Amino acid sequence: MIQIHTTDSQREMKAHGDYHFPVHISEESIGIYEGGAFMWHWHPEIELTWIQSGRIDYRVNEQQYILKQEEGLFCNSNALHSGYMTDNMNCEYLSITFHPRFIYGYETSVLQTRYVDFITSSPRLSSLALRPEISWQAEILDTMKQIYGWSKHPPVDYELSVHLALARIWQLLYRYFVSLPDTAEPAAQHLDRLKRILTFIQTHYNEPLTLEDIADSVNICKSECCRFFKKHMHMTLFDYLLFYRIQQSLPLLKGDESITDIAGMAGFSNPCYYGKIFKRYMNCSPREYRKNV
Repeated sequence: MIQIHTTDSQREMKAHGDYHFPVHISEESIGIYEGGAFMWHWHPEIELTWIQSGRIDYRVNEQQYILKQEEGLFCNSNALHSGYMTDNMNCEYLSITFHPRFIYGYETSVLQTRYVDFITSSPRLSSLALRPEISWQAEILDTMKQIYGWSKHPPVDYELSVHLALARIWQLLYRYFVSLPDTAEPAAQHLDRLKRILTFIQTHYNEPLTLEDIADSVNICKSECCRFFKKHMHMTLFDYLLFYRIQQSLPLLKGDESITDIAGMAGFSNPCYYGKIFKRYMNCSPREYRKNV
């Protein structure tokens, strides 16, 4: 099993294509991730997802989506996102990530300033669920499947075909987003605050953290910190901290350290409490998990 590797600011470290062809196309499975979830992260690339089978609990910034087979998702550049297994059932999905410059070509071109920045610079356009019963969204989903087919059996003009297909997808997204009524943009500082809280937790999870420590890291009071986090993450701050600690303990269970030592390394002062929380999230004991990995 694997987990997404990020920098201290939660930027994903994996390359999504290269400078010459900044596109990455892959089949993914939520079941390959430790604990059936990939953790919060972000990257400058846009990500398109198409669900091949099963269901996934997908979260982008403050939005939560339960996506099922044949549905999809647009996740904007630099948006925080994570995914979780639902009902202990696997989900297989297609992922297409590409850098915005693949659409606009060169810096300050009219394609960038008018058609790309309009979307990528807007916090309120961080994501969009794609449903096959909506015709223009069905076209996006069908085009994604076509791109995937090309990646397996590349035509002679593969890169050009992918470029034109992604440009068409972008055109459909632009036409939709530009038609939306003007609404107040969520403050960019909210997203920055959320990233700072996540960064602080993920940097200090193995220490005896308190709510006051976390609130102080973003210069707000404890009650506002709890309210803000639950509003944007759809879980309490304490639940996230426990979940993250359990996730970080999973790779350690593949080694030779004792369960007691692993509990301490993951931030639990009491190994019995670690075992209780582990079973809550993993539906088995640490010892049982170790036996099966």
